[in-house]
Amino acid sequence: MMELWEIWWVWIAGALVLAILELILPGFIFVGFAFGAAVVGVLLALGLSLTLPWLLVIFAVVSAIAWAVARQIVGERKGQRKTFDRDINEDP
Repeated sequence: MMELWEIWWVWIAGALVLAILELILPGFIFVGFAFGAAVVGVLLALGLSLTLPWLLVIFAVVSAIAWAVARQIVGERKGQRKTFDRDINEDP
């Protein structure tokens, strides 16, 4: 009997849910997890048969790499600061 974590579309559905969460709660929290789940789903769809611990290792490694790359590409640049010229509470 096939376990839930061995079904490719479950991982893809999880990736979609995580991607939607990233849109609702931006901040590069869920983008890496979404990419990691999608990669595991694609690997399972291609016929790769692994145990749950190996799937979780692949998920974790790919998620961490994807998160780090996303932060480098889209995140705040080195030396860049957010500054505010005025306080909205001081306006009449």
